[in-house]
Amino acid sequence: MNILSNPKYVKKFIKTGKLIIAVYGLGHVGASVAAVWLRAGAHVIGVDKSSVVVNNATHGKTQIGEPSVEEAFRKAILKERFEAVTDPIYASKSSHFKIMTVPVYLSDTMADLSTVKEVAESIAKGLKKGDVVSFNATVPPGTTEEVVLPILERTSGLKCEIDFGLIYTPERIYEGRAIKDIEDNYPTIVGGIGPRSLKAGTMLYSVIANKGVIQMSTIKTAEFEKVCEGIYRDVNIALANELVKMADKLGINFWEARGASNSQPFCNLHKPGTGVGGACIPVYPHFLIEISDKLKVDSGITKSARQINSLMPKYCVSQALSLLSKSGKSSNKSKVAVLGLAFRGGVSDTRLSPSYDVIHELLNAGCSVIVHDPYVSRDSELPSPVVLTKDLDKALNGSDLVIIATDHPQYTRINPRKFGKTAVYDGRGILDSSKFGNLLFSGIGRA
Repeated sequence: MNILSNPKYVKKFIKTGKLIIAVYGLGHVGASVAAVWLRAGAHVIGVDKSSVVVNNATHGKTQIGEPSVEEAFRKAILKERFEAVTDPIYASKSSHFKIMTVPVYLSDTMADLSTVKEVAESIAKGLKKGDVVSFNATVPPGTTEEVVLPILERTSGLKCEIDFGLIYTPERIYEGRAIKDIEDNYPTIVGGIGPRSLKAGTMLYSVIANKGVIQMSTIKTAEFEKVCEGIYRDVNIALANELVKMADKLGINFWEARGASNSQPFCNLHKPGTGVGGACIPVYPHFLIEISDKLKVDSGITKSARQINSLMPKYCVSQALSLLSKSGKSSNKSKVAVLGLAFRGGVSDTRLSPSYDVIHELLNAGCSVIVHDPYVSRDSELPSPVVLTKDLDKALNGSDLVIIATDHPQYTRINPRKFGKTAVYDGRGILDSSKFGNLLFSGIGRA
């Protein structure tokens, strides 16, 4: 199967099962990407180093809770179009299109590319003439050409653009609606090492992207585009957090001002809150900061935004403890219920959640902490004194203070009477303050 030489037949190859796709990494992104290709009729090999993840996938299950993913897995298993393995070299040898969805984290404040290098090495050992490799992780601009390409060529002995194709296409998904985002909500961004790679990549992703493909002039431009998306959100959240602190000092209801401001079409003030979490927004700015420092280019706004957002848990806990003191209680030995461990409402993902910082701030103040989350059953990162529960009544019972740390939809539906005489601090601006009457209530931006 030579995709590079016959890109116009890609759709036919997929529908007939002749084109086999290997997806490296079956986490939040990879499992969703695999499901989308399965829904398009492709034969997919899912690859993950975790035997637990692979075993679950083999039985049509995932650990991510993303809508429609498990259904896609199960249907494809029945038709013998999906298998999951831990052997990355086997997957490369057996496939024609390889998709790298492995995550890139930080080591201190630098991008950790160790997993990327490891996977690229494995793919190269099974790379064949006519194959196409798609790199989908968000990375510092230049990574595909300076890190991935040399590994693929050196280990395989093949030449890119002549023997195989290499493209970069960033994932553009919002957790909880990943399949919808890939298939319908956004166009797919594709950059290629050269014209042959770009053409093949465009034809491949045209199969699953109903909004079409945006071809980028270079791979580095495509990489930069994805980093821009994340930094835009981080900077604008930081602006909201800066403004909300001003509003608090001025005695102004920030949410009222925000609503009026956003009635003007050129204004889109984001929501302030206890912090910014997840494996994306808090990470991507560091990629650009790393490069800007090397190039001696100013990245002051990006750096400031990161600092502002990273300090929001401390700010919110300080406000919450002030509310506690108004009830005549000391933070020392007080029981605090933190509602929400996930980094965002409606998901179970706790990666880099600001709730961890909220918890540590409370512990440092001498509080006893219990955490409630309707989606998270267990967590190894919580300090041993902290209790995690899915039982809201257990979390609230005997608490001196409640802090809304995550905007789970379930929390917006809590009857204020359920809090009793407990002080409540809304760190996400999701509760209706008018319903609290004489109860001790405060929250970010609720002067």
